[in-house]
Amino acid sequence: MHKYNSNLLIMIMMLGTFGILSTELGVIGILPQIAQYFNVGIDHAGLFVSLFSITIAITSLFIPMLFNKYDRKKVFSLVLLVFVVCTFFSAFTDNFYFALLCRVIPAIFYPAYISLTLAVAAEIVPKEKAQESVSKVIMGVSAGTIIGVPITTFMATIIGYRAAMLWFTVVTFIAFIATVLFFPKLPGKVTAYGSQVQSVKTKIFFMSCVGVLVLITGVCISYSYMSEFLQTVTHIVGLDLSVTLFLFGIASLFGNWIGGKLLTTKPDQTTLTYPFILSGLFLLFYYYGHSIIPTVLLMIVWGFLDGLVNDIIQYWVVSAAPQAPEFANGIYISVLNIGITMGTSIGGFIILSYGTISIFLASIIIMLFSFIFILLRTRINLNPS
Repeated sequence: MHKYNSNLLIMIMMLGTFGILSTELGVIGILPQIAQYFNVGIDHAGLFVSLFSITIAITSLFIPMLFNKYDRKKVFSLVLLVFVVCTFFSAFTDNFYFALLCRVIPAIFYPAYISLTLAVAAEIVPKEKAQESVSKVIMGVSAGTIIGVPITTFMATIIGYRAAMLWFTVVTFIAFIATVLFFPKLPGKVTAYGSQVQSVKTKIFFMSCVGVLVLITGVCISYSYMSEFLQTVTHIVGLDLSVTLFLFGIASLFGNWIGGKLLTTKPDQTTLTYPFILSGLFLLFYYYGHSIIPTVLLMIVWGFLDGLVNDIIQYWVVSAAPQAPEFANGIYISVLNIGITMGTSIGGFIILSYGTISIFLASIIIMLFSFIFILLRTRINLNPS
């Protein structure tokens, strides 16, 4: 695969990831507008996040392996086209359940794109640069946050729900065109499903998955309702909300970049300290979340840490099964989205029962619990016998 221009391939995959993640993450910034447009509660609006995530969690277990044997260009183009069509139709419906269906269908194909791009990114560069290459593709997540979330929030606030969904459509369509025109043909791989499964049946892989699951659940209790918190507690709305989310995204991009370097040099230390650092930040949100200036500053720090966690969770799972990168990436996506679903569900319950500001305390409790599994994984890594 080294005969290809690796920089070109990475840039195209970053663009595709940006298009898909804009569609996924952008919804987080407009949950209040979704609730208003369809005349449902904020907990029901959260289904736009949780159903998308639980679908991915299920299909990630088999979709990457199912599509692994096909040419990468065809797979990537198909997935992006599905996103374009479904998002376009969702923009012109006033039926809440049809809109949910338009979220579920692309989520089925989502793992084929994300899992295979991460595997390709690691394969097209020398081994010592693999994690940095993967981190560059993961930057598409941050780019989706930097541009997708604030623009989506702005459009939904100023124009409405339909404008936000059409924004998703345009972004993903651009990624689709770029893939069709510039991405080279890359042959797939024929691999035995059984051999891939055997590669992940280890203690270290199990502990990695459990640790990531608990950590992401804790993070997403607050992350999924970030916009709700800023609007209802801090009273940051309209253009100010978009600017705040933009700053969050910019910081996340730096977090991705630094994360790739930290995981190359100090992976265990970086992962072990993360739950404590983010818990401390969330505690500050709990105490100062009613004040605008402290909250904006804390959002910038949170953005950096959010970019860092994207690298951590992918590395933590896939490095535990280096012989099966496609399948391990599929499991990583599945675990990630189970965590998002659980975190979103718990967060919605916390908001309805105890108030929005309480999501940060719930996040702290769950994240600190994740440290136990992360520590066990580290010890198994040091003492594999």
